Amino acid sequence: MSTDIILFLLQDAITNAAIYALLALALILVFTVTRVIFVPQGEFVSYGALTLASMQQGVLPGTAWVLLLLGLLAVAVELVTAVMRREVLRALPVCLLYILYPVAALAVLHWLPLKQLPQILQVLITLAIVLPIGPFLYRVVFEPLANASVLVLLIAAVAAHLALVGLGLLAFGAEGARTIPLSNITFDLFSIPMTGQSVAVIAISGLLIVALFWLFGHTLYGKALRATAVNRTGARLVGIKPELSGRICFALAAAIGAISGILISPITAIYYDSGFLFALKGFVAAIIGGLASYPIAAFGALAVGIIESFSSFWASSFKEAILFALVIPILLWRSLTTKALPEEHE
Repeated sequence: MSTDIILFLLQDAITNAAIYALLALALILVFTVTRVIFVPQGEFVSYGALTLASMQQGVLPGTAWVLLLLGLLAVAVELVTAVMRREVLRALPVCLLYILYPVAALAVLHWLPLKQLPQILQVLITLAIVLPIGPFLYRVVFEPLANASVLVLLIAAVAAHLALVGLGLLAFGAEGARTIPLSNITFDLFSIPMTGQSVAVIAISGLLIVALFWLFGHTLYGKALRATAVNRTGARLVGIKPELSGRICFALAAAIGAISGILISPITAIYYDSGFLFALKGFVAAIIGGLASYPIAAFGALAVGIIESFSSFWASSFKEAILFALVIPILLWRSLTTKALPEEHE
């Protein structure tokens, strides 16, 4: 193997690792705040990529109808809960928001010339459609089970994943799609050809990770998320609502997934079910970090990217098997070195 090939594989590894680090960050955030192993994280990758691809083709994104469906389900859950608590009037403004936002999104999308819009505006509209799916999903599936065990939450997450995959097939069809690159610039770095898209992936991922660390350390909502992650009961006692924290972290996870899909879709074709594989690799990185440590998970993402890149060169048919086989020794090591903690009950 020559030096040029090694440098080329390292470039590919770092580009992929940037995406896996983002997804690992989202998975750790959701797990620490809500105790949910967020299996549907990959669907936001697919939804973000295919929503942008639909707009670039001048087609109304099917994600808007998914958003409307989840909004209607959220209204149903909200009204049932309000009737049980005898707080129907207090729930009406929230129900109106759940309905009006998806309806307004559909109306705007019908009115706009989607294909002629600038790319940055298409990206912002994509985020505006995909991001609310996160809190809607939390309200419908996970908030009613907030006090359940981790196993029950995992089963609910798997069910939500299967439902979103099916909705993705209905919304986008079985055809894959690529989006227009964010940058068409090409240049040589150490005699290795680099693309502007790869640089954009690494730069935007890095900026987003830094912004999230600033959010958690210097804003009131970020500190509320950290407090909920440390102790849900203690956070409730000081006036922090775990339900609000859950909705915020699901919104962040949806935004991270959508941005990841937007960044990776010019490099590889994305299908309605492609996101699961990306999220699974991010989950391997999160497992390396113990589903708790962001910096270790970032190093884990780099390791995953390097192993995947070099495995695809030496044994492309077995690269996925080699990568996911890494989870076994990591889980074994963590099971032997980590003390089990009793689950928190409220």
